[in-house]
Amino acid sequence: MITSISPRRNYLVRTSPHNKRQKHIVASNLNQSILIATIKEPRTSTGFIDRFLVSCELYHLPAIIVFNKSDILNQADLQYFEYIKVMYEKAGYQVLLISVETKTNLAIFDKLLTQKTTLFTGHSGVGKSTLVNYLIPNKDIATQEVSEWSGKGMHTTTFAEMHDLQNGGHIIDTPGIRELGVVNIKRNELGGYYPEIREMAKKCKYNNCLHQQEPQCAVRTAVETGELEAERYLNYRKIFETIEEKNY
Repeated sequence: MITSISPRRNYLVRTSPHNKRQKHIVASNLNQSILIATIKEPRTSTGFIDRFLVSCELYHLPAIIVFNKSDILNQADLQYFEYIKVMYEKAGYQVLLISVETKTNLAIFDKLLTQKTTLFTGHSGVGKSTLVNYLIPNKDIATQEVSEWSGKGMHTTTFAEMHDLQNGGHIIDTPGIRELGVVNIKRNELGGYYPEIREMAKKCKYNNCLHQQEPQCAVRTAVETGELEAERYLNYRKIFETIEEKNY
């Protein structure tokens, strides 16, 4: 029964998986959004992470990146995680590595959720349902292994659902997302949703610089000197190209 309609303070939008011209509001009135990611089984690309972060920046939603399944990582995987961690911490984001299986860093993870409404999102197979079962043991949400054929997760959650936490907070578990397209962003606005690019752009020669081929672009110079991570800039370029010209 609907008893009242609360004002919408913020929300997170994604493109419809069935029609790119339609938009879905994933959740609203959030304190934060946590991307559950994995280094492998399945691998979460930095391109996917950047699209998630851009969407959160657009709607002024604090974002945290939590890598799950630390128990299956070898030394090379851990070195790659450290590279990812440094890259996103330099951009101003909190990054955490956890494991539900070995209870690694779960106390830190619990504190992130205390008295907050948090959206969980990420690819299928990264362990969102396992995390919900850990947080709310009596829920007993179904989980599945990663497909051996595709290396990708298989859907277990089929709709968004809010769960109450014992500490008074709430989590919203969402279906696994294979692709995350940015919406409601124009090409000339994209750089403003990368915190480090937004700051460096102040030194560009032109105030409408798109950081492509413009002369005396401080962002491209920062990539060349190593001040800006090349992978973040390349992801910016890739997202830039996916934004339809009519929005430019």
